[in-house]
Amino acid sequence: MSNDPIVELDPKALRDRLDAGEPITLLDVREPDERSFAAIPAPADADRDLFIPMREVPGRLDPIRAALARGPVVVYCHHGVRSMHVARWLAANGLPGVLNLRGGVDAWSLEVDPGVPRYF
Repeated sequence: MSNDPIVELDPKALRDRLDAGEPITLLDVREPDERSFAAIPAPADADRDLFIPMREVPGRLDPIRAALARGPVVVYCHHGVRSMHVARWLAANGLPGVLNLRGGVDAWSLEVDPGVPRYF
């Protein structure tokens, strides 16, 4: 897609925005076993940590809409590929403004928080 409407954030930019107190919701679209192994630490407000596996997103738009009403939503997965697909799908289905975490939780671990385990 040449005019991709999806904005990507690098992990350090996401950390800076979270540290500044921006009301960002993190949307993890990985599978339960991946989430149980490693996840980006949730913001203080539990409502800002959404876990909706990619295959469940079409049936669970209400919590995503509610999160967008509160502020930005940043989608993430392992390396940023599934989350980009989800962000594009959401934009195409009337939920624009979702951001994608470039490099996913793996990049977060490498660039921001080495305490978050990496997996392959």
